[in-house]
Amino acid sequence: MSRVVKKAPSLCTDLPLDNTDICNKLQILEQLLRSCFGPTGRLKQVHNNIGGHVVTTSSSSVLLPAISSPQPFINLIITSIRNHVSRFSDCGLFAAILCLALIEQAKQTGVSGNVAIRLNKHFLGLCTSYLHQEDCGCKVKLDFCSSHNLITLAHSVISSKPASVPTEPEALHISKLAVQAFLLTVPCNSPGIVSLGRIVTVSVEGQCVLDSAVFPGLLVELPDVFGTFKVENLSSNPLRMVLFTVSLAGDLSELGNGTIEVHCGADTDSQILDQLLEIGKQVVKDEVKLFMCQKVIHPVLQQFLRSHGITVIERLGITLMEPLTQLTGAQPVATLHTTIPLKAYGNVRGLSFRQFGSKTMLHLLPPGESVICTMVLCHRNETMLSELKVVCQKTEHVLRLTLREPSALLGGGCTETHLAAYIKHKSMNDIIETASVLGCSQTEYLLSMKAFCRSLESVATALEHDGGNSLIGLTYAHHWTLPADAIQEHMEDSLVRCGCGLVESSPNMKWSYLNTKYPEFSPAPLSRDTAVLPRVLDSFTAKLNALQVAVETANIALDIRYIIQDMN
Repeated sequence: MSRVVKKAPSLCTDLPLDNTDICNKLQILEQLLRSCFGPTGRLKQVHNNIGGHVVTTSSSSVLLPAISSPQPFINLIITSIRNHVSRFSDCGLFAAILCLALIEQAKQTGVSGNVAIRLNKHFLGLCTSYLHQEDCGCKVKLDFCSSHNLITLAHSVISSKPASVPTEPEALHISKLAVQAFLLTVPCNSPGIVSLGRIVTVSVEGQCVLDSAVFPGLLVELPDVFGTFKVENLSSNPLRMVLFTVSLAGDLSELGNGTIEVHCGADTDSQILDQLLEIGKQVVKDEVKLFMCQKVIHPVLQQFLRSHGITVIERLGITLMEPLTQLTGAQPVATLHTTIPLKAYGNVRGLSFRQFGSKTMLHLLPPGESVICTMVLCHRNETMLSELKVVCQKTEHVLRLTLREPSALLGGGCTETHLAAYIKHKSMNDIIETASVLGCSQTEYLLSMKAFCRSLESVATALEHDGGNSLIGLTYAHHWTLPADAIQEHMEDSLVRCGCGLVESSPNMKWSYLNTKYPEFSPAPLSRDTAVLPRVLDSFTAKLNALQVAVETANIALDIRYIIQDMN
C-alpha cells in the first residue's frame, strides 16, 4: 500500500554538546534540579498541559518521571538517573547534579572527549577505592546495637524532602517511626536464610503528623457497619482464621472457566447460596473466629457468620494478601467446591480496634514473633500525605541497604568536599607517572582533575538556597555554610559546625570559599570521639552507586557524536 504522506528524512544532530539548543536545555535542567536539592530545596509543582492532578514535590523519584523532553540527549540522562533511583531510592538529585556538572566542566576545559572520559574513569576509581578503605575520612560505621545513627540516616532522607514534613519535631518523629518499623521487619531468631518482613502503610488525611504510629501486626480498615460492634466481643486469646481470595458474592463468573450446564427450572442463585452456607457451616464447626475475603462476601453468608460470633472482613484487596498470609500462616482458599483443609487455617493472637481520625481499623496481632508491621501515616492534606508516603517508602529502602553494607557517608556536602580535597592531593603527588600511564599530557590531567573536583564541590554548593556562601575547611576538608547576612570580619562567629555536624569551629581553623583557588592539602583524619556524632548521614550504598552512575552517564554524553531522530 502506498504511503499517504511522503516519508520525511531523519534528523541528524552532529556534536550535540556544541548545539546551542541542547546546551540551553541542559542548563535549565541543572538549574531545576539544583533548586530542589537538600533540606532547604524549593518545591516544584508538576501538572500536565491539559490540567488534572497537581503534584507538589522535591523528590527525584516523583520529579524525574514528570520531566519529559523531545530531545533524546536530555532523555538519556534522565532515564539513567531514574534507573538509579528505581534501584536505590536515594541520591537521585546528587547523581543528576554531578552528572550535569561533569559535562559542563569537561566542555569548559577544552580537553578532547576521549581523554576526558579516560580521566573521569580514573578519578572515579580513586573515589571508590578510597571510600572502601577502612580509614576513609568521610565514612561512618553503623552499629546496630544503637539506633542513633540509623535515626540520623532516616532523618537525613526525610528532611531532604521538604514537601513531606515541614517541621523539625515532625521530621524527627517520622524518622524514629521509620527506624522502628524497619527493625520490626528484621527477624531476630530465624536460623538459615533470613527473609525480611514487610511494612504496610495506611494513610490518614486530616490528622497531625505527630499522630502517626507504628504497630506490630496488621491494621485493616473497617467499613462503617463495624461502628455498632463492641470491642468486648473480640477475644484476646489465639483465634483461628480463614482467608479467601475467590469472590463469595455468589456470582456465576466466579465458578471458573468453561461451559456451565444448567438444568431446566434449576435455581442457580439458591444453589450457589447453599454452597456458600455450607462453607459457613464448616468454618463454624471448625471454630473459626475471623473470616476474611479479598473480594465480596454475600450478605446472607455474612449474616450467618456474624450470628455465630465470627468477625467478617471483606474487600481486603490484593495488596494485603501477602502480608496476611505471612502474619497468620493461613493458606488462601481460592475455590468454593472443596472442603477447607485444616492446614489452610491461620491464627492471630487477638483483635482490637484502633481509631485514627475518621478511620476505624481492626488490629490483627501476630500469634508469635512477626516481621509484619503497619505504619499509620497522618498529615494535614492530601498533597503532603502523598509525598510523606513516598518518602517513608524510600527511607525504608535506604535502611534495608544498610544490612548489605553497614556504613554511611557524611552528609551536608562534607563527603563531596572531602573527596575533592583528597583527589587533588592524591593527583598532585603522582601526576607525571599517572599522566603517562593514561596517555595524556600533564596539562590535560590537571585540567580534568580540577574539573572533576569542581563538579564535586558544585554539588555541595547546591545545598545552599538562601544566598549564603559555601566554604571548605582547610584542615578536615568539610563543607561549611556562611549565611548571607554574616559579617566577613566576624566570620568565625557564624561558622559553628560543618554540614555533617562532626567538626566544630575553633580559633585556629581556616576556610576557603568553594569554586575558588586554594592550596591542595591532605585532609586530616578526624578523632573518633564517640561523644560527637554526625547530624547528617547519607546512604553509603546509594551514594556510591550514584557517584558511579553520574560519572558513567556523563562519559556516555561526552562520547556521543551524532543523534539521529526518525521524524515520521
